Amino acid sequence: MIIVNLDVMMARRKMSLNELSERVGITVANLSILKTGKAKAVRFSTLDAICRVLDCTPGDILEYCPDAE
Repeated sequence: MIIVNLDVMMARRKMSLNELSERVGITVANLSILKTGKAKAVRFSTLDAICRVLDCTPGDILEYCPDAE
């Protein structure tokens, strides 16, 4: 199972969903879907933009937990 830690990284950077949405260039609704872990896929270009804005790596946002369900 893949765990999305986008909310953790946003909190560390003291950034709101609205601000991240504006800076990344995707809708709040799509970011919210990603943040809650309900997204079925994420484009590399979107992940790149999020990492650039939050100054982090994909591994800071996405975590693999083989035992979680």
